[in-house]
Amino acid sequence: MPELPDITVYLERLRTHVEGRTLRRIVLLNPFLLRTANPPIGSVEGRKVIGLRRLGKRIVFALEGELFLVLHLMIAGRLRWLSEGAKPPGRISLALLEFESGTLVVTEAGSKRRASLHLVAGEQALEAMDPGGLDVMQASLAGFTQRLQAENHTAKRALTDPRLFSGIGNAYSDEILHRARLSPLALTNQLAAADIERLYAATREVLTEWMERLDAQAGPGFPAKVTAFHEQMAVHGRHGKPCPVCGAPVQRIVYAENETNYCARCQTGGRILADRALSRLLKKTFPRSIDELE
Repeated sequence: MPELPDITVYLERLRTHVEGRTLRRIVLLNPFLLRTANPPIGSVEGRKVIGLRRLGKRIVFALEGELFLVLHLMIAGRLRWLSEGAKPPGRISLALLEFESGTLVVTEAGSKRRASLHLVAGEQALEAMDPGGLDVMQASLAGFTQRLQAENHTAKRALTDPRLFSGIGNAYSDEILHRARLSPLALTNQLAAADIERLYAATREVLTEWMERLDAQAGPGFPAKVTAFHEQMAVHGRHGKPCPVCGAPVQRIVYAENETNYCARCQTGGRILADRALSRLLKKTFPRSIDELE
């Protein structure tokens, strides 16, 4: 799922390509994408895009007349820009937003259709869609601490809860916790002040570094490869590969459709966190520490 760094780069490219320009026509190629009926989607046609913003992991197009298109790319949704006359990709195209300068294409790979588009009227209706997460890039240490400890969760769950923090998902939470040298299962109400300060700094550092890296990789155009897995990442998606800090093999906890990646030596004092399915299967032979693996 595109997270804050990916959405930030998309927004920068959208400002260059569509801000201040008139949306001539919107074509829904897959009607499931649109999740609202009032106002009618045709009411955006002929209106100028006067601003763009981020709402959690959503992209908001502000149009004349206080209309807002709210796009959530979910896991496999992506954006492409086509010059005038170019054909959109076949099956994966969900919608076309046609401007005089070109066409913005919303795509989604795979068979599951999770991406969504809402059209709402007025700031109040837009605010109702905001899950309320804190923007860490704008927050003070005190504000971050208050939000982190508002509820007693694991550090991983707190960072990825859109009601608590804005735009952080599975991938970058792994990178943040590794940078902060904190266990993903550490309880937020039990973190020392020094741990929280380190987590606050790591969050801002990791997100800033990846915004800059993805921006440079994309160049002047739209990002061609938006993915949760990057070779330069320290632990996310790198199970079994060496931690770039200590060289120990990266570990993981698998749950549902997600997994948490971490370094046992850097983050958990050498302790391997129990994976429910794997630990049940291996029982007494399940390794308890990184030293048992080496």
